[in-house]
Amino acid sequence: MATIDRQATTLALAHALSAAERGLAVLPLSRTKLPALPSPHRAPRGAPDAAPDRPPCHGECGRPGHGVHDASTDPARIRELFAAAPWATGYGIACGRPPHHLIGIDLDTTAGTDSSAALRELALRHLFTIPPTVVVRTPSGGRHLWLSGPPGLAVPNSAGRLAPGIDVRGAGGYLVGPGSRTRHGVYTLAPGTAHLAPAPCPQALLRLLLPPPRPHRSVAPAAPGVPGQGLVQFVRSAHEGQRNTRLFWAACRAYENGMGPGLAEPLLDASRHTGLTEAEARATIASAARMTGHRP
Repeated sequence: MATIDRQATTLALAHALSAAERGLAVLPLSRTKLPALPSPHRAPRGAPDAAPDRPPCHGECGRPGHGVHDASTDPARIRELFAAAPWATGYGIACGRPPHHLIGIDLDTTAGTDSSAALRELALRHLFTIPPTVVVRTPSGGRHLWLSGPPGLAVPNSAGRLAPGIDVRGAGGYLVGPGSRTRHGVYTLAPGTAHLAPAPCPQALLRLLLPPPRPHRSVAPAAPGVPGQGLVQFVRSAHEGQRNTRLFWAACRAYENGMGPGLAEPLLDASRHTGLTEAEARATIASAARMTGHRP
């Protein structure tokens, strides 16, 4: 049975209600940083699922216990959720919801990587800067940067895709709110950021966070049995304004799948075909190699 710390729960509820006043949808979390309320559809241990083919419920049943789908800005609803989970010691903030369409950039420090340096290198490579925004410090020494996205664009969740040690929380994900107490400590606001609203996500960074567009149908199909040719064609079909982004994405995928050294020259040729200079293309491929933990 979960241990109840009434003081921690009261503080978490207070912080959650304060966040809701700013338009942030919240839900109670346990000390493990997971949603505090169990699913109402979970079968008892050892019992078979009574309806294995039923579609997943996202709260349509009206009962709590649907993870991030429980998140609300309604104070009465938030109090109900915390009353149903008196063991909650923190709260989560749902990402992707209006009005902020929150995007969380999680700079981790536990993987032995310098995620802050990786983000700076991305910013230099793609010519963007992170504006002053809300920053939350994690108990492990990491940071959560809060950014706002445009309506109508669903930024997906990812772990390490942008760069090693950088996770992204987007639509369907949540961030641990400041003031939450977990097994490892308390999440706190970085000094000087408490009064800020989530800053708009830079367009160049937003392009990196979104899934790459599919190649045009006019692109010749990849030769069967030739590994990596799809990535080469993807780069070759790029138009001005997306050439560098496509090359960086394709090179990262190539190195992640062990094809980086063998595909470097074909990717370079494809980039020159789109109009990138050899120096630009080589620098981008080298950056992708470093981002994925390989030597250029």
